[in-house]
Amino acid sequence: MTDLATPDTYGTLIEPTTLKIQRVLPGPIERVWAYLTEGDLRRQWLASGDMEMKVGSTFEFVWRNDELTNPPGQRPPGFSDEHRMEGSITEIDPPRKLGITWGGTGGVTFELERKGDHVLLTLIHSRVLDRTMRLNVSAGWHMHLDVLAARMEGTQTGPFWDGWLRLKEEYDGRLPA
Repeated sequence: MTDLATPDTYGTLIEPTTLKIQRVLPGPIERVWAYLTEGDLRRQWLASGDMEMKVGSTFEFVWRNDELTNPPGQRPPGFSDEHRMEGSITEIDPPRKLGITWGGTGGVTFELERKGDHVLLTLIHSRVLDRTMRLNVSAGWHMHLDVLAARMEGTQTGPFWDGWLRLKEEYDGRLPA
């Protein structure tokens, strides 16, 4: 297992209901952009779903977290094997910025910045209003970004659900009550 959970990989609240989390990924920037915007690549670390690359277009993401790692780990009670969410594109500046609505929790912005042969991905998830959802979202983004980094580096990460549960406990101690 590659341990990607160094202190600087943890998300932080930049406002009471806004999470910011960053990763340095192998470039080039166009490759990282493809992993954000192309359904077949995005499915490998987050969720499948086609996106028309224009502001206002709608999409549906389909999560199958059990398929992200082998083994997937033990799925927590109350989580199904598939989850769907509709959203729309709110901002697009290829290959630097993608903004989308995120179900009932506001919006997510992905910003990409070249750093030599690498790319700094900054994710901002806004309007995550209650603490339980903040813990789920923080652990979820952290684990999904760990899977993305592993995919792009050609390595493996540990079981998705085991990592998510561990990270949720860690975020419980990191995020204000």
